[in-house]
Formats: sequence, structure tokens, C-alpha cells
Amino acid sequence: MSERCDIAIVGAGAAGLAAAIFAAETAAASTRLVLLEGAARLGAKILISGGGRCNVTNTEVRPEDFNGARPVVRNILAAFDTHATVRWFAGLGVALKPEAGGKLFPVSDRARTVLDALVHRAAALHVDVRSAQRVADVTPQPDRSFIVRHTLGALRAGQVILATGGRSLPRTGSDGSGWDIVRRLGHTVTETYPALVPLMLANGFHRELSGVSQPVELSIFANGKRIDQRAGNLLWTHFGISGPVVMDASRHWVIAHATGATVEMRCSFLPGRSFEAVERHLIETAATRPRLSVGRLLAHDLPERVAAALARAAGVDPGLPFARLSRPQRRQLAHALTAFVLPVVGVRGWDYAEVTAGGVPLNEIDYRTMQSRRTPGVFLAGELLDCDGRIGGFNFQWAWATGYLAGRGAARHPGATG
Repeated sequence: MSERCDIAIVGAGAAGLAAAIFAAETAAASTRLVLLEGAARLGAKILISGGGRCNVTNTEVRPEDFNGARPVVRNILAAFDTHATVRWFAGLGVALKPEAGGKLFPVSDRARTVLDALVHRAAALHVDVRSAQRVADVTPQPDRSFIVRHTLGALRAGQVILATGGRSLPRTGSDGSGWDIVRRLGHTVTETYPALVPLMLANGFHRELSGVSQPVELSIFANGKRIDQRAGNLLWTHFGISGPVVMDASRHWVIAHATGATVEMRCSFLPGRSFEAVERHLIETAATRPRLSVGRLLAHDLPERVAAALARAAGVDPGLPFARLSRPQRRQLAHALTAFVLPVVGVRGWDYAEVTAGGVPLNEIDYRTMQSRRTPGVFLAGELLDCDGRIGGFNFQWAWATGYLAGRGAARHPGATG
């Protein structure tokens, strides 16, 4: 085993690149760092994120924006917050701009700007970055070093940072194989599920609405108990539904369905308005504008195509004058407007999921350094861990924060060196 390094970083996504940079900045100038990436291209997920623009972070990041062990998440985010991220990218030459919902994008509107800045900084710090060298195993040695076996051979490392990602978007190189490595290092891995993923609907009117976006409120019930409720924009698609509110709600539907619960997703097309309030509004309209058609009335609050489709789904002709509605029809329409059951039959799967729900439990790492509590000298970062954020730049912030802590933690670790 002739090749040696002080720190080996496995995975050159957002978390791995950040960890390599912060490790190199923290360590002595003589420290040798090798970054191994299994895919042929670096940072493939960065390049396709945010529609090719890369939503780097959010102006306001809270622990409540994440699904994970809340106290640990809070401490990790506090160590490297949004302000630190903005300053860091400014130092890398990447100016950021805010958009709706607090999302921060590069001013260039190009994800390539973000990736190039990270790769160039790693190169300037003399990190040995290698693509197409997939790591198969990390084996602890008696002298507390590690043998890292990869596609082209092996190297001995003093410390190892694992940032191999989860299972989302496997075409970018993250297929969950990193969990096999951490299991052999003594870690447990929870059940994993696709999250931030579009949902598929049974055959219905969604096909005729493809491309229409609108504000809604979604509620998910498992065995009759509400487990999630949130408002935001829904996007109708040829296969079902997508958009921010759907992506954020998807993990709750997926997990409840996977555990065998009877799951129902209800949609209010008039967020914040109760069934009773909507029914009163319909009664008043019938009295004041009796000749107004059902479709025209609904189109005051809904996109025109949605108004017509929803009326038909409720068993009402959208061209019918409102005054001619029977009381049962009026109530059926009010129910459709406030608690329409979306016939979800599944998700689009890992190929379309933006992040993984589940992973290595956070109580198995030291949140101050991201060092493994099971195998000292190993540090974990990014999507490999059991923490996933909502849409809007939160998962990238998790990558930067955990990469920061893991990189600095590994550089300061007193273990063996190459």
C-alpha cells in the first residue's frame, strides 16, 4: 500500500466539496487531502438543482424546516448559518440574490457558477480531486488509519470523511452505497424513502390541467388522523401533481403509505376558508347573481381550467346557472372546494426525488465535529445522515453546514496521518 494521504473525502457533491475545502483551510499546509468521486463528473446534483440555477440556501433557515433530531439539527445549523454561507460564497466569488420564499440563487442564474467556484477553491488548496474512482469500502487498521478501497486500487488515510449522499437522483452518482460502508463501520441506517418527490394520481382530470399552478392547502391523513398540513403552490402535471407544497408533503405520504397505513390526501382550493364559510358564500352568490354559471363563479378564485374540472369532478355541470343548483349539489361543491380527495397512487420514485428521508441517526455522530461515535476518525456529512429539509435551499444549507463541521473536525483530529 504505497499511496497515502492524511484525509480522504469520499463523495464530491455539495457536502464533500465543502468538507474538502474547510479541511484544507484548517489543516497544516503539509496535509495531503484526496477527494474521491465515483461518478465521471463532479457535482452532478449541484448542476441540475434549482432548474439548473442551484438554490444555494435560504434567507431564513430554522431547525423547524428540517425533519431530523431537532436539538442536533439546531446545533449543526448554528455552527454555520445562512450568513456564514453568504459570506463564504462571496469569498469564493459567487454573489447571491434573494427570490420568492427567501431562496438564494447565484446572481449568474447558473449552477455551473457554484460548482466551478467550489472546484477551483479545492484546487487552489491543493486538494487532489479524482473522479470515476468509486469507493467500495473503508476498513479501520490497527494503527487507527483506514484503508480506502476504490475502483483503481486503494489508499491509506489518517481520517476519512464520508459524504456519499443518499439514494435520490441516482443518475448523479448517489445510489445509497455509502450506507453499506457505514454499516460495516458500526453504524445503523434507518429505513430510507424518497422525499421532495412528485406524486402520481390515478386517472383523472389532472391530465387536462397539466402546466397549471395554483395556491392550495394539503392535508394528509393516516388511518383517519391528520399527520401533516401545509399551504403553498401546487403544479398539475401529466402524471399527477408537483410544485413546492406537494414536494414538501410527499415524505409524509410516502412514509405513512410504506408503513401500511390507510393514507388520504385532501386538498383545499381555498386555503384558510372553512366548509361552512364556502357554503355561505355559495348561498349568497346564488341569491345575488342567480344567472352566473358555476364555472364562472369558481373562476373568480381558481384558474379557469381548474374551476371547470373541479365542478365536473363534483358532479356539477360548470355551465349550469348557480341558482339551479340543488342543496346537495351545492354542498358537494363546497366539499370539493375545501376537502377534495386527491387520488394519490404513488410517487415518481428515486429518479425524481430531490432528497432522501432517513439515513444514519444523528445520535451516532458528534454534532460538534460530525465524527462518528462508532468509529473514531470517520466523519459523516450531508444526505448520508437522517435529516432532510423542505424545498427552498434548506438541503444545500445542511450540506454546507455538515461539510464545514466535518472538514474542520477531521483536520483537527489527533488520529493517525498518512
